[in-house]
Amino acid sequence: MELSELKSQWNEVLFALEARNRVAWLTFFDARLAALNNSELKLDFSDPEKFSGAHSYTDSRAKFAPVLQEVILNITGEKLEISW
Repeated sequence: MELSELKSQWNEVLFALEARNRVAWLTFFDARLAALNNSELKLDFSDPEKFSGAHSYTDSRAKFAPVLQEVILNITGEKLEISW
């Protein structure tokens, strides 16, 4: 799978994620698809305008990454590892 293919399906992934687990959706809805190498999807959460203080959602990302992986598998048929 190419990154462009996943990007074209990303809204469908997000809709399915929201239907399955709204907190997981809140964790990943603003992630940018940064890279797809082999079976590793790298997400980018950097946005200098978003949070001026120190906020860390790393624990939530790790907790909900398996849910995102399962939704991606269901939509695309691809088993991807998630990183950021």
